[in-house]
Amino acid sequence: MPDYVEGKRPVIEAMRTDVPLKKILLADNAKREPMLEDIRRKARQRDIPVILVPRAELDEKSARGSHQGVMAETKPFPYVGVGDIVGDANAYADAHDGRALIVVCDHITDAGNLGAIIRSAESVGASGLIIPNKRSGRVEASTYKSSAGAVAHLPISQTANIPSTLDRLKKDGFWACAATEHSQNELWDVNLKGKIALVVGNEHDGVSHLVLEHCDMAGRLPMMGQVGSLNVAQAATACMYEWLRQNW
Repeated sequence: MPDYVEGKRPVIEAMRTDVPLKKILLADNAKREPMLEDIRRKARQRDIPVILVPRAELDEKSARGSHQGVMAETKPFPYVGVGDIVGDANAYADAHDGRALIVVCDHITDAGNLGAIIRSAESVGASGLIIPNKRSGRVEASTYKSSAGAVAHLPISQTANIPSTLDRLKKDGFWACAATEHSQNELWDVNLKGKIALVVGNEHDGVSHLVLEHCDMAGRLPMMGQVGSLNVAQAATACMYEWLRQNW
């Protein structure tokens, strides 16, 4: 099922941040106004077709009823296979003293959080990111925005089974480390040197018990203040930079 960006400003922002767009649908009774003319101009510059459709068609496609007479259909994101990410990671490890990082997201549901994690993963030189293909956030327009464009530079794979994927990574020489506040070990005391599959969990429940059983180790971030936990994207970023620090 295609994803749509709805509304004048969101469509302009999608083009500004290079979200891959298949086409723009414009209500055939829309009045000529500066923002719509700007959309037409930007679409021509990017070779994105603008198609006039009845406003009723936009109403049917709209998920929020806020299309303002214009919607953009996004192109499907080009996910890669888990094997492609493993291959890239092994090649990276061969060229970088045996270190490599793959980030595994255990049912993170918010596309904005996913984008922020992608941005951090790309920043530390991770070889790729793995997400479930069901009951999970996926790459959509908001992910491009929250990743600040990093989603275009990081291989991302979908998997039907996180535990079996971790077992596969371990057979390829990776150590699976879960980032969880329930660990008895502070992350600073966990050995993250070498090839690591860093597992981060759902916004509300964290890393599931089943996934934890398939991890080799776990670590938590120390919390010195009154707040009991961090946003998953913030926590994931801190964990990724600890991996980079230990392998620097």
